[in-house]
Amino acid sequence: MLPLPHISPLEHSAFVAAGLLTYVVVTRIRRQRRHPYAAMSWVLGIAAFPYLGLPLFLIFGTRKLLRPITRSQPAPAGPWAHAAPLWATRLLAAVGVAGARPQVSVQFAAHGEQALAQLHAVIAVSRRTLDICTYVLGDDATGAAIAAALAERARAGVHVRLLVDSIGSLKSAHRHDAMLKATGVRTRLFVPALGLPGRGRTNLRNHRKVVIADGELLWAGGRNIADEYFTGKGGEPAWIDLSFVAQGPLAVQAQALFDSDWRIARGTRRAPRLSYAERFARREAATTPAGTMPGAAHLAHWVPSGPDFHEDILHALLVSSAFHAEQRLLLATPYFVPDEGLLESLVLAARRGLAITLVLPRRSNHRLADWARGRAMRTLVQAGVNVRLLPGMLHAKAVVVDDVLALCGSANLDSRSLFINYEAMAAFYDRADIDWLGRWICDIARHGAPASAKAPSWLRDIGEGIVATVGFQL
Repeated sequence: MLPLPHISPLEHSAFVAAGLLTYVVVTRIRRQRRHPYAAMSWVLGIAAFPYLGLPLFLIFGTRKLLRPITRSQPAPAGPWAHAAPLWATRLLAAVGVAGARPQVSVQFAAHGEQALAQLHAVIAVSRRTLDICTYVLGDDATGAAIAAALAERARAGVHVRLLVDSIGSLKSAHRHDAMLKATGVRTRLFVPALGLPGRGRTNLRNHRKVVIADGELLWAGGRNIADEYFTGKGGEPAWIDLSFVAQGPLAVQAQALFDSDWRIARGTRRAPRLSYAERFARREAATTPAGTMPGAAHLAHWVPSGPDFHEDILHALLVSSAFHAEQRLLLATPYFVPDEGLLESLVLAARRGLAITLVLPRRSNHRLADWARGRAMRTLVQAGVNVRLLPGMLHAKAVVVDDVLALCGSANLDSRSLFINYEAMAAFYDRADIDWLGRWICDIARHGAPASAKAPSWLRDIGEGIVATVGFQL
């Protein structure tokens, strides 16, 4: 029998102290802001279980890849500058988001079959480049059909790049490799779970979902590329979700962000010389001839957030929206695990008379997230928020603020999406686009039952508290 190593109390205490010092040094050097629950969890974990807690922190603890350098963008200007609320555009410009631009067209899709037809159409029209980023590429009929469409475009001479998150597609990431690589499709896994050091942190997942054809046409939203998002799976109907197709500068902005994601997936350590907004500005200057921009119709821009931006952009926009909204706030999300700042801003908005509707699935595909949301959901109901629980699985992510701003994209209203994942939402300022998303949220809300503010059993309450404590990592 092998003898177990003996560690004296003094040596154990020294290891604990070294672990806590490592936490402080890493956090301070990288200047990574942490919310109280997250900081408390890491400190207690390292102190109580140092031989497990410290390695876990070094693997999963990093939240940001950039030092605190934010390159502010110019203040909104141009003929459409005042078509958007200044509180939103000035905030986004200050945190480095490229400015809003009019789009040639925007078309939303609430039904899976329509969304799948749009996706195939965007792929089919590509003639030069085709870039795809998805969290899940399914080992099913939808995944196989899209993979075949990408292979066909590559055989036609289109430069095709496919970026798939390694954790999201853990079971199917390599399912289509043989066909794709044989036809010249370039594929990359985003930060493999067991990859080499320097390829990024395992806990920082790419949740963005885009398909960009020729840098001109964008398909995006909340849908991954798998059966459950379009046609249904296992006899169950398709999940309730949203996606859209946009033609115009929104595609150019998404392309600039995709280029950065592709670079990160390669394992490059150095920060890019140009920021996302600067890359977009160069692409826009090279691809948009003078005098060809439309009027203020479909005014929109791409709003990213994640470890590749120092600021928590989407969280800042949501909190600011709660304070600036004057009439209504409509929210649809599959998972609702907000931090204290976002929850408090929603509670205060409700108490000052704002009409807030929050739509959630009664039971999502992540049971821990359903447990973690309990306390926050009851707090909102007590404050007067109209929380509706749908009988089916809702996977859409959308926000409508008064009649001045709407968001649609990949980010859930939980701490993982807002503080850890790579995410992106399109911000729409055109009244027609805002009205479409507003009507859609109100329509699905009517099919949901009102949530209750009734206190749970003591056992459920304890369970919710334990899950909520680690909710930052869910």
